[in-house]
Amino acid sequence: MSDRSHSHHIIDYIEINVLDMSVAKRFYEAAFQWKFNEYGDAYAGIQKGDGEAGGLRLVETNVTGGPLVILYSINLEESLRQVKEAGGEISLDIISFPGGRRFQFRDPSGNELAVWSDK
Repeated sequence: MSDRSHSHHIIDYIEINVLDMSVAKRFYEAAFQWKFNEYGDAYAGIQKGDGEAGGLRLVETNVTGGPLVILYSINLEESLRQVKEAGGEISLDIISFPGGRRFQFRDPSGNELAVWSDK
């Protein structure tokens, strides 16, 4: 049994509701090169290392808003380009803030996420 006390109360897994699984997987693969573990037609786990960082969950209707998922990028301009090319809608162009820069976008299901960089 592994000791997970070092990860007590940290965010461990994020699920993103999607309206169309194949569209969502194509978008996230194209925008961020994500790979998925397939669990049938209604769920796909987002791969990371030897585990998963989260999943895409098929829903009939999607309520947007709530917590903002923020991804890190080593090249913010390249990430912005990839999100646009993959079909993401930029909702906030690149801005500076103390500690870095970021932009926000909506995925094909209407979920809003952000990408930031400290460079």
